[in-house]
Amino acid sequence: MTASAPFFSRLIRPLSGCLAILALVASAIGADAQVAGGAPTSKGYSIGGTVVNAVTGEPVRRALVAVLAEEDSHTVGSVESDSEGRFSLGGLPAAKFQLTASKRGYLTAFYDEHGEYSTAIVTGEGLATGGLVFQLTPASVLHGVVTGDGGDPVEGARVMLFERPRDHGRVRGLGDRITQVNTATTDDTGAYDFNELAAGEYRLAVAAEPWYAVHLSSAKRSSGDAARALDVAYPVTFFDSTTDESSAIRIVLAGGRREEANINLHAVPALHLVVDTPSRPDGSIARAELRQTIFGAQVSAESAGFLDAMRTGTVEFTGVAPGRYELAQGDPPRVVELELGASQHVDPSLGTLTVPVSGSLRAGPGAAPPEDGTVSLIANDGTRGQAPLQAALIHGAFSFSTVPAGLWELWADAGGRALPVRSITVDGRTRAGNLVTVRDRPVQVVGAVSTGGTRVEGFARKGSKGMAGAMVVLAPRDPALHRALVRRDQSDSDGSFSLRDVAPGHYTVVAIEDGWELDWAQPEALARYLPRGIGVTVSEGAGKAVRLGGEVQVQGR
Repeated sequence: MTASAPFFSRLIRPLSGCLAILALVASAIGADAQVAGGAPTSKGYSIGGTVVNAVTGEPVRRALVAVLAEEDSHTVGSVESDSEGRFSLGGLPAAKFQLTASKRGYLTAFYDEHGEYSTAIVTGEGLATGGLVFQLTPASVLHGVVTGDGGDPVEGARVMLFERPRDHGRVRGLGDRITQVNTATTDDTGAYDFNELAAGEYRLAVAAEPWYAVHLSSAKRSSGDAARALDVAYPVTFFDSTTDESSAIRIVLAGGRREEANINLHAVPALHLVVDTPSRPDGSIARAELRQTIFGAQVSAESAGFLDAMRTGTVEFTGVAPGRYELAQGDPPRVVELELGASQHVDPSLGTLTVPVSGSLRAGPGAAPPEDGTVSLIANDGTRGQAPLQAALIHGAFSFSTVPAGLWELWADAGGRALPVRSITVDGRTRAGNLVTVRDRPVQVVGAVSTGGTRVEGFARKGSKGMAGAMVVLAPRDPALHRALVRRDQSDSDGSFSLRDVAPGHYTVVAIEDGWELDWAQPEALARYLPRGIGVTVSEGAGKAVRLGGEVQVQGR
């Protein structure tokens, strides 16, 4: 199940367990059916089972379990688990439901959740829905204290939490990229904490300014030793108190753990960066921008002073801490990655030339073109480096002002759903897939997208029975289209699945047991499963649903 569960999950996950319970109870008051005390009603079907701690296996009492309608996620019924973790909700029609549970100190979750996917419960004649085991994972906490020289607490420090995603980083070509997931600010004791964390691999980075620092221009700084002594900065510092990003220690959180990570900052002489700001023919200034990047993500930006640029043709960035930066400079603009360890006047010829990339999206024959939404360009290497670029899609058109040379993937969203990019046309030449090559001149792109929203539906079987919780993958036959058109789902309690937003084309559908750690975004990772998959063709204007011609047999890892 994919569509409604991820959306609802994103809404409720940031809430504390207490707030999530209150919200679900409030929405259940006006529900069509609500069952209290776990006792099923005399009519209809029921969903029941036991809520257990995913780490210890012990029953979780007084967890709020709610049944949600699959189509719009409204609460149909809710109940608290009893002293042995058992729950039962009755009086349900024959239908497909989402099942969610929450309790203070645990991560609110959907049944058998794997990232954006979960297993829906299907009620009906002959379907077993009474012996479910709902595993709730205890929330983890990461906390600590940030101190400066002499051990004094640093108030107002920005503590950034990064995560290496297990699976969803593969979506949209992001590969194994470490991404920022949260930020906290230290209090007057230097303390910070991150609550409600899922188990996973994290890294910490801290940015702060010494309270006593005074940053002067190079000319004023030369006036005396006292001025130079106060011109200091804290470099971005990683756990465990290193300023080298590659040496940042990973923090592995298990479910329900409370881990401490203290970080000490050390003030060093601030750097000064002088950048040329040439005038354009129209009299405007090519303003420079200095961006700080951590794990490839931009975390801060500072623009050049306009008056200094007009007067001298250069600008000086003061108070710069040693570290990794990205500088946009010159006309035409160039982007240069800097590992700053000393003050310098930046060579204006350094960096990768950037060019504008603009274009439009067109739909298939007879389909209305996409209107408003978002278009993204993501570096094809899928590793550290250039962060994803985003632009607004307005009446089907988009524009990026500065895109570095390289190979990029084009992605689009409109109306709350993905628009699969099937082909790219540049200079009258069309190529299958969503790759755009940027060199040394502006690029005009026409992307062909699918707006039909076709679903591919079927059943995953293990032997003769439907299997719940299998990873189902729809892979395009053409490897060039794989990253743009591959789709996934998780099979529901009766083995059914529905793959959404499928573009016209030829595909193979496979089902894999315990396949959630598989690098499904790479065609070669799926190659050995494809011979036992089921082929399906989605034609132009296929409509809302296409049924598979056979049942998909679940394969083991």
